[in-house]
Amino acid sequence: MLRIESTPRKHWQQLAAEYGFGFHTMYGEPYWDESAYYQFTLNQIEKDLEDPTKEIHEMCLDVVDMVVKDDYWLKRFQIPEAMWQNVLDSWKRKEPSLYSRIDLAYDGTGPAKFYENNADTPTSLYETGFWQWFWLEDLVKSGKIRRDADQFNLLQELMMARFQELARLQPGQTLHFSCCKDTEEDRGTVQYMEDCAKEAGLNTAFVHIEDIGVTADGEFTDSDDRLIRWMFKLYPWEFMFREEYAQHLNSAKVNWLEPMWKSIISNKALLPALWQKFPNHPNLLPSYFADDPKAKQLKDYVIKPLFSREGANIQVVRNGKIALDTEGPYGEEGHIIQAFHPLPKFKDNYTLIGSWLINDEPAGISLREDSSLVTQDLSRYLPHIILD
Repeated sequence: MLRIESTPRKHWQQLAAEYGFGFHTMYGEPYWDESAYYQFTLNQIEKDLEDPTKEIHEMCLDVVDMVVKDDYWLKRFQIPEAMWQNVLDSWKRKEPSLYSRIDLAYDGTGPAKFYENNADTPTSLYETGFWQWFWLEDLVKSGKIRRDADQFNLLQELMMARFQELARLQPGQTLHFSCCKDTEEDRGTVQYMEDCAKEAGLNTAFVHIEDIGVTADGEFTDSDDRLIRWMFKLYPWEFMFREEYAQHLNSAKVNWLEPMWKSIISNKALLPALWQKFPNHPNLLPSYFADDPKAKQLKDYVIKPLFSREGANIQVVRNGKIALDTEGPYGEEGHIIQAFHPLPKFKDNYTLIGSWLINDEPAGISLREDSSLVTQDLSRYLPHIILD
C-alpha cells in the first residue's frame, strides 16, 4: 500500500461542474483531492480488505439476530421500546437492504481493524462509484498511469443490478428518494442513487425529509400529495424513531431502504456486542459499554457516542488523559469504549479505508485523509488504484 503523489488534472473542476460534483470543495477547503492516490496490490485488496469485509458483515448480521430477540440488547442499543416489535418484524421478514460501508484501519500489512459500520446512511457514494473511476480512466488515457492499472470499484454496476432485483419485489412502485434540505453532499449522494435507479429502469421521485406529509389514515405523502410506498431515506433510523411521525411508521405501509433492522448495525453498540460474541477476532478491537468494568483494563482507548456520525463527539484517551476531543451534538444516548488503534500515517496524513457492500457483497473501497486521528465530514477523499 503506497501513497503516490500525482499532478491534478488541469480542468478537473470544470469536469466536476459538468458531471454534477458540486461538493468537491466545502467551506473553502478541498474535499476531493487528486494531488495523490493510493496504490494496492491485488492480494492486499482480496485477502486483507475484501475477505474481511465479507466476514465482518456476516458477523454483524449475527449480532442483529441476537439483538432483535432480546430486551436487554434492545435497551443497550437505545432502540425505543415502541419500536422493538417493528425492528423485529423487519428482521423476520428479511426486508432487503441496498448498501453499507464499514470503516477499517489498514496500512498494507496485518489484519485490517474494524472501526465501525455505516450501515444506514453512508455518504461518499458518488465519488466512490463514479468520480474516482472517471479519474482513473482519465489518467490511463493520458498515460500518467499504466494501462493495466485497475480499481476495486464495482459499486455502480452492483447498485444498478441491486435496484433491478428490488424492483422485481416492488412491481410498478415508484421509489422515492429523500434527504434533508440544505445538505449539498447528501443531495448529491441521493441524486446519484436516483440516477442509478433510473438507469436500472425504475420509476423514481424525490421529496425532502422535511416535506413528507401524513394523511388522516397515517400514511406518508410527498410534496405533491402522492402516497409513498417505497422509499430510500438518507436519514438515520435513530432520528426517525424519535420524530413525531414515528407513531405512524406502522400505518404508513412503506417499504424502506434501508430497512428498519439496519438501526442495529448502524449503532456503535454493535462494537461491544461484536466483541462479546466474537472475542479476539483478528479484525475486531476490544470494545465495551462505558459502564462495563472491563473497560477499565484499557489504557489507551476511544470513547464514542452510540449515535455519533462523521467523527463527532469522539474522545481519544492516551495514558488516562484526553488527547483529542471533537465537537458535536451526540452523547446523551450513552457511550461505548473501543481500544485505541491509530489510523496508519502516510506522510502527514492519517488514512481511513471505507469498504463498501452492495446486497451483502464487497463492492469497492474509498479512502479519506486527515491531519487528525479522527476522520470527520470534511476529511479529504483520495482515489486509489490496483497495480501489481
